[in-house]
Amino acid sequence: MSAQSLAYVELYVGDSPAVQDYFMTAMGFTRVAESVTDRQTSSLLRQGEVDLVVTSGPATTQFLNEHGDGVADIALSCDDVPATSDAARAAGADVTVVDGQPVVSGFGAVRHTLVPADFGRWPANRVRTRQPGAPTESGRHVRLLDHVAICVAGGSLQKVVDFYGAGLGLTPFSSEYVDVGGQAMDSVVVRSASGGVTFTLVAPDLARNSGQLDAFLERNGGPGVQHLAFLVDDILSAVAQFRERGVTFLSTPRSYYDMLGERFPEMASEIGALRAANVLADRDEWGYLLQLFSRSPHDRNTLFYELIQRRGSRGFGSRNIRALYEAVERDRLVAE
Repeated sequence: MSAQSLAYVELYVGDSPAVQDYFMTAMGFTRVAESVTDRQTSSLLRQGEVDLVVTSGPATTQFLNEHGDGVADIALSCDDVPATSDAARAAGADVTVVDGQPVVSGFGAVRHTLVPADFGRWPANRVRTRQPGAPTESGRHVRLLDHVAICVAGGSLQKVVDFYGAGLGLTPFSSEYVDVGGQAMDSVVVRSASGGVTFTLVAPDLARNSGQLDAFLERNGGPGVQHLAFLVDDILSAVAQFRERGVTFLSTPRSYYDMLGERFPEMASEIGALRAANVLADRDEWGYLLQLFSRSPHDRNTLFYELIQRRGSRGFGSRNIRALYEAVERDRLVAE
């Protein structure tokens, strides 16, 4: 009775054509299905094992007024939907049934639709008005959704971790405390036993100065999905192509790469290319990982995206967590 994999992620957006163009033109997703009703219009975008549902219309108005563009639903496939629904309710979630599917309250305004393992990769309550088309193979880099980063209010992190463990079977995988200047954050990674669902939960330390997570919570009107991390096989190629197509990525200080050469002399031949692309590198006991954040393409500067390549690594890299935090903080200060 637990979550097994990410079925789809649904975004509520104000300008659906612009958001779809971002994913399709810049990131290589393909629109494979659509649904139109008097309350909402939904489009299913697919690349690799990632399904994104982009929804707009009157049904999204309240969410957009309170939070702006963002993730409204992280649908989870489960080994036993009724038992998982009961466990979530016992853990404190509100559970409703929409067109036969249990919908569980998560964090903030974000919910989880629970679907069976043989779910057909399209919301059950949407009637297709367009049948799936053949995905475009050229320039496709995204394989799957590596993890979802979730920002919650300071002081609530352990409560959220406990809920996901008891209610959905996601148990702690790692934790990290990042202290940067006068501000700090706590983070806990929770993961399903199957490995198919990974949430990175982050919260500001209320005892320290206000920083990027506090700013996110204010702009987002409370807890929400901070970023979606897309797994790719070749991050340098993906970054080059996405950047050429209009994705803006965060920058990294030149000094980072000087230190990288000292930390990983075995990567000496690659550091020039990493520096040119602003890609970060780290390693854990299993291997290496390479990462880079985009700047948010959304009006409220909330939700953004990450590219991540894993060379054996199963974690997130302690030094990279700090470096990524600092990159977002620099970008926030420049924007202000």
